[in-house]
Formats: sequence, structure tokens, C-alpha cells
Amino acid sequence: MVTKHICQNGVRILVEKLPYVRSVSMGIWVNVGSGNERPEENGITHFIEHMLFKGTYSRTAKEIAESFDRIGGQLNAFTSKENTCYYAVTLDHHAIEAITILADMFFHSKFAETDIEKERHVIFEEMAMVEDTPDDDVDERLWSVMYPNHSMGAPILGTEETLTSFTKDKIETYMDENYTPDRVVISVAGNVSDQLVNKIITLFDQFTNTTHQTKKIVTIPKFVHGQTNKESNTEQSHLALGYEGLTVKDSDLVSLLVVNNILGDTTSSRLFQKVREEKALAYSIFSYYSAYENAGAFMIYGGTSPDKLTVLEETILQITEQLVNDGASEIEIQYAKEQLESNLILGLETSNDFMNRNAKNELIFGEEKSVEQTLQELYAVDEKSVNRVIRNLLTKPFAKSVIQPAKGI
Repeated sequence: MVTKHICQNGVRILVEKLPYVRSVSMGIWVNVGSGNERPEENGITHFIEHMLFKGTYSRTAKEIAESFDRIGGQLNAFTSKENTCYYAVTLDHHAIEAITILADMFFHSKFAETDIEKERHVIFEEMAMVEDTPDDDVDERLWSVMYPNHSMGAPILGTEETLTSFTKDKIETYMDENYTPDRVVISVAGNVSDQLVNKIITLFDQFTNTTHQTKKIVTIPKFVHGQTNKESNTEQSHLALGYEGLTVKDSDLVSLLVVNNILGDTTSSRLFQKVREEKALAYSIFSYYSAYENAGAFMIYGGTSPDKLTVLEETILQITEQLVNDGASEIEIQYAKEQLESNLILGLETSNDFMNRNAKNELIFGEEKSVEQTLQELYAVDEKSVNRVIRNLLTKPFAKSVIQPAKGI
């Protein structure tokens, strides 16, 4: 059971006590991501995520790292298109120390100019790493084609041009505008003590950044069925197809999960069986989806040798066309639902799983959504809803991203 405490300043604190574990997972979630950035800000949300680890007025970056190593804890963060999360996982008796350090990072980071310059180069290397990972790069480029005129299509890491422009003043201005109490959720799960909850309330009651509060930038992105091609120093050709998907609150989203499972998310899926097992066209072939507040995408990825790229694409399209024409069978839907049920339940084995799930439910729905509720939605999926999603999804024009070996290589 999740209990929610709302501080006077608007910060929401979610607590799920799991007395059968010895761990505590705690996350500071901010309801802002790269999809909320202005063009000139592209990458600043992710840059701030990095900078919060670079030292506070009372702790150096090394001391922060040593503190968590000393207690055997994990400290990390991530930026998505809609949220930023700073989280830690520790043994229960170290949880108060961990949240104290997290709060210090959140409220008192220095943003020293020397650290900003160093971290800029670290992220340049992170960008290079993405480019050296073609299955990541082809996906990133696909988003830029699907949503070319919106921040949802821009890279989370930003560009070299925007990254070069970030200064201490820009960082602090962006945080004043976006890191406001009403957008912050503290999610804690595990063997949580009352002392820890009281400590969190004390730490985050001090959050008074409301004078600069501005309305979160929310514009509806328009899907475009374009194409991007890139030559790179790779051995394989990489193909990603993108269809306009569903938003996270769409009533058909659970049916989309079933479609994804049937088409390409498992080793028994149609794509895997036909492309890899029967035709041996690819080692890696799968489908996947992303659902956000105002946008979504359903994607198919495959990597193959350059001389088989055309055949690979043709085979993928034959499979999707057959799925549209024939529909998914009752037995396929039954198997998919059973596997999704298993994935959901097995995906809640750790305190960190509960922490993440509870925060996402709060940020998306504004309330707890129990496992039983989710399972009831899954059980309600039937042939009619699945085949409606298939027709609505796979009969529309798609976007395409291709990375191929450079000529002569």
C-alpha cells in the first residue's frame, strides 16, 4: 500500500513499506524532461542531471561518491523526454544518510564553472558513444524524423552547439523555472522507517522555489513520416521503422503492449521467428514502443548485412501487412497476456521496482495504480481491441531511419 504525504509547498512524498526486504530505494523525481525544452535549451535537462553529482557547498564530487561506496549503496540518475530522476538504493540503516546527501545535491549544488566545462566534455564523449552504438544512433535519428519540429524529436543529450552555450546562469535560470515544488515527487520503497519519512518531510519542506514558477511548456507534437539515411563506419546496416503510437493515457495502450508482444518483443514473436529463425536475415530483430503524455511511437529495429537490407525491410513489411490482414489469433493474444502478466509481477521483485512504479503512476495519473488494477486492464484485452490497434497503428505511413556502412569501407 502506498501512502502519500503532500508538503505545504506542494512536494509529494510517496511511501511503500516492504518489511520483508532490507533495502530502501529513494528517488527524487522532477516532472521535466528534454521534451519540455526550448530549441536553444536542448540538452540542458540532462546536463543539470550530470551537474548535481559534481559537488555541493559542503561535499565535493569525490566525497559524494565515497559516501555511497562506504555504505555499499548505489547512487545514479537518468533523464527522459518527460522526467528527471535522482535515486539511491541502500541498506535500510543507511537510508537517512543517503537521502540527506541526495537532498544536499538537489538543493545545494555549486555549478562551478570549472566543473561545467569538464562535464561538457564528458557529455561530448557520451554523444560520441551513442554514435559508436548504431542501434542507439538509428533510434535517436528516427525520433528526429518522426517529430522534427518538436523537442520530443530532439536528442536528450543535446547537440554540441547547445551544450557549448550552457553556463551557471542558464542552469540556475532553468532550474528556477522548472525545478518547482509542484513538479517534485519523492518516492521511497522498502524497509522504510517512520524516522526516514520524517527526515524526508523535514528536508523537502524547505523547498520554496515558487516565485519563479512558470507554466510547463506543453505543445502537441506532430508525427511526420520522413526518412533519414546515414553512412557510418559499421559492418552492418541498421534499420528502424517508426509508426505514430499511443499516448500514455490512451485506453488502448494495454492492447498495444499485447500487439508488441505478438509482433516482435519475444523470441516466439512473428518478427523473430520469420526474420531470424526462418530466413536468418538478422541476429537482432525486435519491436518496441514509447508512450508519453502527448506523443507516442511504435518502432521496429533490425540489423543485417548491407546486401540483405532491402530483403529485411521487405520481410518486415510483409509480416506487418499479414498481421493487419489476418489479425492476431486468440491463442497469440492469450499467450501474450500471460507473458505480460508474468513480466509485471516479476518486475516487482525489488524495492527499486516499487519506487519507480509508484513515482510514474503519480506523475502520470496523479494517484496510485495497483498491480491488481493493471492486471484487470490486461485481462480485459480481447481480439477486438488488439486487432483495432493493429489496424490503426500499422496501416499508417511510417518513418524510417537507416545507418549503412560508408562506401569503400
